Amino acid sequence: MKGVDASMTKKLAKAILFQGNLEKKPYFEGWYYKQVSNDGKQIISLIPGISLSETDSHSFVQYIMTIHGNDNKKRTETGYISYPINSFDYQQEPFQLKIGPNVFTESKAVVRLTNEEVTIQGTVEFGEFTPIKHSLLTPNIMGIFAYFPMMECVHGIVSMNHSLTGSFNVNGAKIDFSDGKGYIERDWGKTFPREYVWIQSNHFENNETSLFFSEAHIPFLKTAFQGFICNLVVGKKEYRFATYHRDSCKLEKVSEQSVKIYLENKTAKLIIEAEITDPGELVAPTVSGMQKVIKEELGGNVKIELYLKKEKTLYKDETTSAGIEIVDHTEG
Repeated sequence: MKGVDASMTKKLAKAILFQGNLEKKPYFEGWYYKQVSNDGKQIISLIPGISLSETDSHSFVQYIMTIHGNDNKKRTETGYISYPINSFDYQQEPFQLKIGPNVFTESKAVVRLTNEEVTIQGTVEFGEFTPIKHSLLTPNIMGIFAYFPMMECVHGIVSMNHSLTGSFNVNGAKIDFSDGKGYIERDWGKTFPREYVWIQSNHFENNETSLFFSEAHIPFLKTAFQGFICNLVVGKKEYRFATYHRDSCKLEKVSEQSVKIYLENKTAKLIIEAEITDPGELVAPTVSGMQKVIKEELGGNVKIELYLKKEKTLYKDETTSAGIEIVDHTEG
């Protein structure tokens, strides 16, 4: 691709790498490590990152947990632990991120988190990643838009699905993730979109199915548009729906907690139904720092229907272990 540096393309394609620097402001960068137990009932997502602003530059680790207790009742807990900016340390090859005593790599997450509400300690190791398909014109899930420096938020998918070994202890209780499933994605830029929908799960009834979807308000040059990206993996087959492919996307907001999505490209149609059941509050970036409160579900309900036009086949699947965010610009 003319005018594009090869090292830039390589860096964008390997989304787990630190994409920015510690100089420009405002800026944020975050990693999203999700762990789901084998039965889908215990889910912990860890979000290490940095926030650079004129008034409050710091590093952090956020957590959101959906836990089923002995009474089988589901509860969601969240928290935000801040560290000085000099507690943020990284290396690119092999990738390693350190924030205080916490270490995140391509092979494991070593966690030592403590605040007034919770203590999370332990190590979870990762199996082989399932990356998305990419090319020179599509270095990551953002497609050609990944090359535009004016984008307020850039997204990257590190692994759609991988196996887990190990456990975390939460307030002394062991949560075993062995034989469970992991997922890793990324965000970096100036701020999160003012409104967006995000859905993710790799714990469907079919063990080889994983889904990512995002639709957002995207400022671009002197205008704005609603952009979307969706990646569905069934077995070894990947189905991509995206604005940059000129595919279509229609959202039907059933309520504040549920949405129905209709996607179509030249070869397939996909319907996604998502329902939030027990959200928790997280903190998201703005141009002034980590100041926007959003709600995220980890154990949400998602149903999918994939129709292949040429084959004239219909594939259906569902999960109760989905991550879902439905964020309106009036929230926060």
